[in-house]
Amino acid sequence: MANGGWCVARHEGRVVFVRHTLPGERVRARVTEVTKNFLRADAVEILRASPDRVVPPCPFAGPGRCGGCDWQHASLPAQRRLKAAVVEEQLSRLAGIDRTVVVEEVPDPHHDEDELTARGPGLGWRTRVQFAVRDDGVVGLRRHRSHQVEPVDECLIAHPGVEMIGIERKRWPGAASVEGIVSAGTGDRLVALRERASRSRGGGRRAAKVPRLDVPVRLLRGRGTPGGPQPYVREEAAGRLWQVTGSGFWQVHPGAAQALADAVLAALEPRPGEIALDLYCGVGLFAGVLAERVGRDGLVVGVESDAQAVRDARFNLRDLRNVSIEQGRVEDVIAELEFGREHRPAEAGRSGRGGPAGRGGAGRRGGARERENGLRADLVLLDPPRTGAGRQVVEHVAGLAGRKVAYVSCDAATLARDLAYFGEFGWTLQSLRAFDAFPMTHHVELVATLIPG
Repeated sequence: MANGGWCVARHEGRVVFVRHTLPGERVRARVTEVTKNFLRADAVEILRASPDRVVPPCPFAGPGRCGGCDWQHASLPAQRRLKAAVVEEQLSRLAGIDRTVVVEEVPDPHHDEDELTARGPGLGWRTRVQFAVRDDGVVGLRRHRSHQVEPVDECLIAHPGVEMIGIERKRWPGAASVEGIVSAGTGDRLVALRERASRSRGGGRRAAKVPRLDVPVRLLRGRGTPGGPQPYVREEAAGRLWQVTGSGFWQVHPGAAQALADAVLAALEPRPGEIALDLYCGVGLFAGVLAERVGRDGLVVGVESDAQAVRDARFNLRDLRNVSIEQGRVEDVIAELEFGREHRPAEAGRSGRGGPAGRGGAGRRGGARERENGLRADLVLLDPPRTGAGRQVVEHVAGLAGRKVAYVSCDAATLARDLAYFGEFGWTLQSLRAFDAFPMTHHVELVATLIPG
């Protein structure tokens, strides 16, 4: 099994990446793409089935259909074994690290057990679903590696709260996409609508017609009104409420935010009085849980490039005076950031009522290790996008971090690549945990812990 959910076969010496099959199966495959070095194909007939094969629960799953769930034909235990094998292979091939990986189930603290049984295992978890809309207003999901829309009347992995909105059962003339968002904890619902570009001579966009929905929702058109109030949902995790505006990032599995927050705390073991950096901090989840552990004599500095996420993070953490939220590209901010000896954590609270301040000068008294151009952060957490942190950021982090680094990733390949970079700069992998935060798909969430040595 290759990274990306493909099984690997060979035909006349060429590699063939095949979807909708499992290791050990014999299939008839239809070629869907030809490149110079390999072929892509779909398994359209199963000649010899794997014992792990099951009937896909969704009628829209399969070759040429919806591209969202690529592993509905595998049992849940088999899905987790395959994800573990892919992570192990990526670590070995890209980072030279041999490690046994176990993919852990993510519990859902909000789902009713009877509801889980009715929907089936591995279903009903996705709290954010973006639907595509055809020119005639029919809603569906994109086919794999295609702009074509597969019409659907129900998405089985969508959270019941998303399905209650009724997006798929309505027509959306003039819309390009419609995203259904629900908070499993608070019940908040939001619909984010992006309108189709106009084909008139004047260009621009034409107003989409919003149908009567089945339940009350907050509506966001496009990017909303610049500078004005934006609709949001409130999420629950780590004993706090978190405001997430519009289509801002939040884990889509109802239990993932809590599971990852717990995993990060277990990995870093923050101590009172320590300095921690939270890079790609989003709306502040990890910064918040770290701040409570390092206490009033410690300091957490969050770094985020998205302006709305920064506003949300400052609002969410406004009661924590030992948190500073910096806006900017991570590679730019950490290159300039220094921790001055004279700065008290209470004065650094850029998430608080004092409002944002400029870069640099964030720091605390005592307890941090010396380095040439300031003080070293005791702990660093990274939660980059799927593309990973990259060599430049890793080099800065390796020189900045003192005791531990935690790296949260949703892509095994880019994580393994960055772990290899950390190895070049004197850091070693202490532990790795994997979480099945995306059942029925090949995706997996990872938390790696690194220590110097």
